[in-house]
Amino acid sequence: MAALSRDQITTFVRGISLRQVRLATGVILFAYLVSHFLNHALGNISLEALASGVQLHMAFWQFLPVTILFYAACLVHTALGIWALYERRQFRWKAIEPLQLALGLSIPMMIIAHIIGVRLGQTLYGHEKLYPQILFLYWIWAPWRIPMMLAVMTIAWVHGCIGLYLWLRMRAFYKRAAPFLLAAAVLIPTLSMLGFYQSGRMVIDNDSTEWRAETQSERQIGTRAEAQKLDRITDYFLFGYFGLIGIALVARGVRAANERRRGMINLSYGNGRTVRVPKGLSVLEASLRNNVPHASVCGGRARCSTCRIRIIGDCSALPEPSQREAFVLGRVGTSDPSIRLACQLRPPADLSFFQLFLPHTISADHHDSNPTRIGQERYLVSLFVDMRGSTKLAEKRLPFDTVFIVNRFLGAVSQAVIESGGRPNQFVGDGMLALFGLATSRQNACRQALKAAAMIAANVDALNKFLEHDLREPIRFGIGINGGEVIVGDIGYRDHMVFTALGDPVNVAARLQDMTKSLACEAVISDEVRATAGLDADALPQHDVEIRGRNEPMIVRTVMDARTLSALVNEQQSAAA
Repeated sequence: MAALSRDQITTFVRGISLRQVRLATGVILFAYLVSHFLNHALGNISLEALASGVQLHMAFWQFLPVTILFYAACLVHTALGIWALYERRQFRWKAIEPLQLALGLSIPMMIIAHIIGVRLGQTLYGHEKLYPQILFLYWIWAPWRIPMMLAVMTIAWVHGCIGLYLWLRMRAFYKRAAPFLLAAAVLIPTLSMLGFYQSGRMVIDNDSTEWRAETQSERQIGTRAEAQKLDRITDYFLFGYFGLIGIALVARGVRAANERRRGMINLSYGNGRTVRVPKGLSVLEASLRNNVPHASVCGGRARCSTCRIRIIGDCSALPEPSQREAFVLGRVGTSDPSIRLACQLRPPADLSFFQLFLPHTISADHHDSNPTRIGQERYLVSLFVDMRGSTKLAEKRLPFDTVFIVNRFLGAVSQAVIESGGRPNQFVGDGMLALFGLATSRQNACRQALKAAAMIAANVDALNKFLEHDLREPIRFGIGINGGEVIVGDIGYRDHMVFTALGDPVNVAARLQDMTKSLACEAVISDEVRATAGLDADALPQHDVEIRGRNEPMIVRTVMDARTLSALVNEQQSAAA
């Protein structure tokens, strides 16, 4: 058990990339931003509402563990922004991503004076700069700061929204959630800025000698000497920050010079096109720098595998895959050393390869591609069904007769899948892959797949009766069902594009179908699908099986007669109702 736990921890750690760290820290900072903006919005009510809201805001964000997490996220996210400036060799990914980087790098220099004046002033001198003190500073003492405040609010919000969009756009729920997210993205900053304005007007109206004596004392805002010291600290931070950005830019120049000095290499795309680039570039960076179309759904972050290439010739001299690359390649079930991720491979010498996924903007049905057609990560249930004994079936029959029987079998299977809410996807000989969950929830997708398996059994029984005079023995079949996160999109070449799913869960479904032979049953279902569908733990026999390509045994459920699945699903739905 300890070894398994270590393996699980190792697998988890291997799957963590800098992008995921950047995402996690960004989510923390965006949560703070939302909390602060909602607090600002209370200014549309009254100064008292602002005061009450800020107490709740501070009670949470100044709780010591949360404070440590927040400031760690600030430092890490800023450092990763500077690292991204150094690491990115060109800015032709997409216009939105360089914009996000530029906005993100501008935030610290615009907000540092506010942070030091409020938080560090409180820590060093015990200042109590809350809304009355800050609003007085902006609206009465230094109104020239108002445009700066509105600008930094806008920049921080846009930067966070772009990050969330790039993260969520490939999620299954994004299309449904997009209108609500857009409404929140517009309303929250608008209400916040209106609250800032309304509360500022209230401070101007309340301004008097008595009010200033009550809210602007030295105990609350500090002395002039303390303010000057905080200003000097702000200057030091700004100099340091600009210095780090300068170091990153200088390092980019030094790296480019070193790459030129180390020499150039030729990259051949297998279609007659060759580009010459400096050593040190990844294959994907070289493609983009030379305007060579190259598929990459995630933008080169090693989050998807659509930039995969196959090396032509000897690949032993290539650098070993990084942990992140090995993790992604493992997820798609490949151990072939000639298959690499173009966004991660930095060849040290001339290289010939071809792309496994060709980039296209037109989908198989000749309409403009949407994110689902181009590529999207989502949860699907894969059902793989195969006809048993088709080779023996063809031994003493004319080819036309054999094709007729196989087509009738695939027709019976497809009808069951469609009526159950699934989608027939790939036909491989006498087998078929069906997908469930393209337009429904996980639980419903699992139940649809189980019902489809039951209907397949019933349809094949009816087919056997229809063909009993032509068959020496009834048609038999095996079904494998598994669920998980996969990449769906158009795969193929030019006019021969098909919409399909790629990923380990699909491969596992095919292997579970193969296991129906050794387990002597009609269907093998992953326990994850059984649990998600809501079936009782003791509803089906349990087995621990070894799956090729997986380190750990997998829990599966066997079904001797697939027709019984319909009753099990109906019972569960009735109980839930």
